[in-house]
Amino acid sequence: MKAVVYTQYGPPDVLQVKEVATPAPADNEVLIKVRAASVNPLDWRLMRGKPLFVRLMLGGLRKPKPTRPGVDVAGQVEAVGINVTQFKPGDEVFGARHGAFAEYVCAAEDKLALKPANISFEEAAAVPVEHSNDT
Repeated sequence: MKAVVYTQYGPPDVLQVKEVATPAPADNEVLIKVRAASVNPLDWRLMRGKPLFVRLMLGGLRKPKPTRPGVDVAGQVEAVGINVTQFKPGDEVFGARHGAFAEYVCAAEDKLALKPANISFEEAAAVPVEHSNDT
């Protein structure tokens, strides 16, 4: 699958589209076929590595530890882990998970919600803005 990645801090020029392995959901995760992802201030701060406390907080002082940008995502459930009870394949969901700028992403069940039928994937992806570092 294709995903946006970066291996050094800097301006948008550090972003690259690369072929990476499609993730498999853990027991409490959902595999999502990404239909939309939004950019928020957290993505920008992680990519730039500024202010310095961002680097210290995430453990990537010299180079980024999370190397796949994007946090806010909306898409369709492709598969679920064995312990997932709230979602099933085909469900339309939105929520938060690092690495959302990709064709597929896995997210913990408790970081997702069903997408309301009356909003688009693009609108749903603009909602979450997760600021926790455990996404």
